[in-house]
Amino acid sequence: MEDRFRKTLDALSARDRLRRLVPAGGVDFCSNDYIALTRHDGIRRALIDALEGGIDLGAGGSRLLRGNHPAHEDLEAHAAHFFGTEAALFMATGYLANVALFTTLPGRGDVIVMDERIHASAKEGIHASAAKSAKFAHNDAGACENAILRLKSRHPGKAWIAVESVYSMDGDVAPLAELAEIAARHDAALIVDEAHATGALGPGGRGLAAALEGRADVVCLHTCGKALGQAGALVTGTRAMKDYLVNTARSFIYTTAPTPLAAIAVKHALLAVQNEPERRERLVTLTAQARVTLGAIRGQLPGETQILPFIVGEDGDAARLADRLRARGFDVRAIRTPTVAAGTARLRISITLNADEEDIAALAAALTEELQ
Repeated sequence: MEDRFRKTLDALSARDRLRRLVPAGGVDFCSNDYIALTRHDGIRRALIDALEGGIDLGAGGSRLLRGNHPAHEDLEAHAAHFFGTEAALFMATGYLANVALFTTLPGRGDVIVMDERIHASAKEGIHASAAKSAKFAHNDAGACENAILRLKSRHPGKAWIAVESVYSMDGDVAPLAELAEIAARHDAALIVDEAHATGALGPGGRGLAAALEGRADVVCLHTCGKALGQAGALVTGTRAMKDYLVNTARSFIYTTAPTPLAAIAVKHALLAVQNEPERRERLVTLTAQARVTLGAIRGQLPGETQILPFIVGEDGDAARLADRLRARGFDVRAIRTPTVAAGTARLRISITLNADEEDIAALAAALTEELQ
């Protein structure tokens, strides 16, 4: 068994694809802590108050056993109001939530069409679903509709459209309004993963699908571990959808509940998003500067959000460039095959409030020197 493990690891290393755990260090240009809530004093104070009040440290079981805490229900009520939906369901991670959505909501005879660049966790759920599935060309609404027509000609069940609002490796935005119109035309449902938008983008930080929330044919997933700076995930939609997941989603039923402390932290993160819009305004300013400064090195960078993909090309070149930048005090990570297509290995530079204008200028200068 050890020989098989080592053979696989050696093969990955030979192709410059071996992953390793690297501690955080230097100026943050790689995290998803876009509006710097991981160290928010108000959230910290709320957790300290809860601890001093004697709150349970753990859930002690699944939500359907003894693990359902008033803090979970308080968060879900607050989140439903914040996002403008009938209900919200708090789950342990975005990965588990995606698996729950796609293995539960689409049934046998249904069809799922997914953007070809959707997150791996959504793909895992879709591949495990009883529904038939197909990919469509990235951000191509016409290709989405064609995929629905093609699949439904053989499988007449309900159609489900699976997309992200912001794509994590490219920083680009889905054509949500067009996709919603397609969903309405075909009596389909739209599932939107708002992971990289929640808290950072959209009206009031509610994400890019905010105008669609509350519709019976729309389900949204709001990851809590990115701009909200905490852990877990919120699925928002109708009350019937929530109750259906509670009764049928195995990755919800058979998982220990998130801690009550996690629920309190997420609620106060949502309050920070609501009460401190200056954080999002600051992020917009920094992102605009970074796009100009870093774009001057290689031309306009792809995408339109706080995620800036700096394309390098080969896996090894991207990994070595990231290593050299970290040695100079900039926490930048390389994204390689198979996460991105061969030949498009990149530095995934994310702009957060953990860096300022001087840091961005310094990174640009260091990047320019390392490329020469």
